[in-house]
Amino acid sequence: MRNKFSHFIFNLYRYNETQLHQLKYLFWECTRRCNLNCIHCGSDCSANAQNQDMPFDDFLNAILPYANAKERIVIAITGGEPTMRDDLPDCGRKLREHGFLWGMVTNGYNYTNNLHLKLISAGLCSVTVSLDGFESSHNWLRGNPQSFDMAVKAVDIIASTPRLTYDIVTCVNQKNIDELDALKDFLICHKVKAWRLFTISPIGRAADNPDLHLRPEQLKQLMDFIVSSRADNRIKVYFSCEAYTGDYEGKVRDGYFFCHAGVNIASVLIDGSISACPNINHHFIQGNIYNDNFKDVWDNRFEVMRNRGWTKTGLCRKCHDYGNCKGGAMHLWNEKQDGIMRCINHEITFRCN
Repeated sequence: MRNKFSHFIFNLYRYNETQLHQLKYLFWECTRRCNLNCIHCGSDCSANAQNQDMPFDDFLNAILPYANAKERIVIAITGGEPTMRDDLPDCGRKLREHGFLWGMVTNGYNYTNNLHLKLISAGLCSVTVSLDGFESSHNWLRGNPQSFDMAVKAVDIIASTPRLTYDIVTCVNQKNIDELDALKDFLICHKVKAWRLFTISPIGRAADNPDLHLRPEQLKQLMDFIVSSRADNRIKVYFSCEAYTGDYEGKVRDGYFFCHAGVNIASVLIDGSISACPNINHHFIQGNIYNDNFKDVWDNRFEVMRNRGWTKTGLCRKCHDYGNCKGGAMHLWNEKQDGIMRCINHEITFRCN
């Protein structure tokens, strides 16, 4: 009864958030260039990306209606690899001057003490570093023999600034699933306070690589690892917001699953496209900053993400958890909208019996 009541209260909260659809978190895909060649990349980024970096002023002009707002919007700078831009500290400084909080996601390869000091001076408030196992498994995923060492060096630099909010994100796959216990101890030794785990979606380069996708029993292993790690409380471990987890809800993250894409989260992609999370299928793009007013798009479009009744098809059509899941994460739906590409709840619950 307590669990049902908790879900009832949470569903009311989710309904109210959807009706208000206040923008709280905005991704900026500032570049498609990247210094690594990751085999799971959803954006197919490379050092010689065809798309030019977006001029910062183009992005800033689009979001100026939200400058110095009472409720500050957090800008998450992503890519590609944001540190490929020489003007990254200047971009951050100007965002802070206009009242925006900002953070970034990095693979750590370019992250030096000198860059760190410049970013801190520019108002960096949060940073996420990707670390995907120990040396062999991480470098395999990232396609570079030095990637692990550079990522760890970046973690140590970032951890030296106590006021900074930071976490480590790990793509859990066939190569690193059995390293998680040892990796947890490693991260604790490197003063990491928060560790976010997620599985790899069948999109981009990862679509047809079986080494990247966990089997149902491994998904259960991952969930059980997170539950036990949260209980020992030495480091904050949690599953990302990528999927509803059935009986594991309330145990593997703070609160229940809620896909905020198009509800509280938007993104501006490298070509100016306005969407929700950067990994969502391009069929769901709602406009473009070079043709549309960003605030108008946010206020008046995104209905496909705020009313998700259309997701009640395929696996979702007869699912007894649909009322709590609401069709799962938007990035797991293709342009045909004819069924979710993968359902973690389904895989754990029905295939692991």
